[in-house]
Formats: sequence, C-alpha cells, structure tokens
Amino acid sequence: MNQPETGSRHDLIEHRFLIAKEDLDTAYLLLDAKQYRGANNRAYYSIYHTIDAILSIEGIAFKRHKDTLAYFNKQYIATGIFPREMGKKIVKAEEIRHASDYDTFYVASKDITKQQVETAEQLLNLAKLYYSQKQNVT
Repeated sequence: MNQPETGSRHDLIEHRFLIAKEDLDTAYLLLDAKQYRGANNRAYYSIYHTIDAILSIEGIAFKRHKDTLAYFNKQYIATGIFPREMGKKIVKAEEIRHASDYDTFYVASKDITKQQVETAEQLLNLAKLYYSQKQNVT
C-alpha cells in the first residue's frame, strides 16, 4: 500500500540537497575512474538537483529541466543572488551533459569533465550557504 508523502518543506530541501551530493560524489568517482561521459552526466544532475533544492525554498517546481533552469537564471542569477559566472557555468554543464549523452562522436575530456564536477561542487556549496542564510533570517 502506498503511503502519502509527508514531511516539511525543510525535509524536501534537505532531501534534494542529499540527492545533489550523492550525484556529486558519483561524478567524482567516475572522474577518478576516467569515465568522463558518466561523470559529466552526474555533475549536471548534481547541479540540477541543487537548483531544485533552491527553488523548493520558495515552493517552486517545474516538470521540465528547461523551465527549472530558466527560472533559476531569471530569479537567482540575473538578480545577483548567485554570481553571473555561475550562470554561465550551468549553461555549459547542460550543453556538455547533452553532448556527452546524445552526440555519438563527442569525446569528453578529463579537463572539461573536471571543470563540470567542480562547478557542481561550487554550486552546491553556494546553495547550502544561501539556504543557511535564509534559515537564519526567518
């Protein structure tokens, strides 16, 4: 029997941060194993789940990644809550993940993959700091 979902918004946010961290850890493992295509994928999903956690603070959710990223860019990057440079890195991570997953002849390099994993870690750290600051304000 399925039980209804229960929990607070805080629980949801923490769960999404946990998923982002697990994806980041997997990205590092894949990077170390020289599995760059998979590492790019996990780095992107760490970024996506981090953004999803941030939007959960507002109670916002979208079905499509495109909408999630566009809203984050408009509400959090363009307004200066997160650095503009991070916005550019997120766009690049999405492009590289797409190429890694779908472009037959795309070969992911170690350096590019390392940058993507580092971007995921930077965003997760910034997002956790942002959430911590939001909690202290309310």
